[in-house]
Amino acid sequence: MSLPNDWLFAVSLVIGAYLVGSIPFAVVFSKLFGLADPRSYGSGNPCATNVLRSGNKAAALLTLVGDAAKGWFAVWFAAGLASDPLTLSCVTLAVFLGHLYPLFLGFKGGKGVATAFGVLAAVQPAMALLTAAAWLGTAVFFRYSSLAAIVSAFLAPLIYIVAGQYFWQANLPMSLALCAMGLLLLYRHRANISRLLQGTEPRLGAKKTSK
Repeated sequence: MSLPNDWLFAVSLVIGAYLVGSIPFAVVFSKLFGLADPRSYGSGNPCATNVLRSGNKAAALLTLVGDAAKGWFAVWFAAGLASDPLTLSCVTLAVFLGHLYPLFLGFKGGKGVATAFGVLAAVQPAMALLTAAAWLGTAVFFRYSSLAAIVSAFLAPLIYIVAGQYFWQANLPMSLALCAMGLLLLYRHRANISRLLQGTEPRLGAKKTSK
């Protein structure tokens, strides 16, 4: 395959990953279950945590699975077709950015926690499990989904880089991509960080309130 075609193929994988990431499962499953648009209550974000505030656990679970699955699928699919670290790292960021800034919702998406987990599972399952354990432990103990996401955002790239020296082969492009994801997660949770500091952040299981 010639170099121009290689670049075109890589770009097509990145664009495809972005489009997959743009699928708004929170809105899709809310409509299927006859619920209000998740952008109209709670945090206003189209994500599983906000769908849970509707009281419909099934819709929230399906949203969680869908958001994680699209992150996993995009990276897994690209890994089967392109082995170079740069392309895979770009695909990793593209599917994540698709969820944060989806084409189908006017570039106003969720915060990316579930999609990030799916990406981590495709990149390195052990890293995903360790990060998920940190998220779950923080969420259960403190009952703040946002705090759990913030902790995970710090830990995921650290786990990849440090454990990659012993248990798998970490590479620079993916390390940078995961660091970028962590920073984006922190940025998307900036309002949550402010509310956590003020003591006004809603806990998991809180009933929905209108925006």
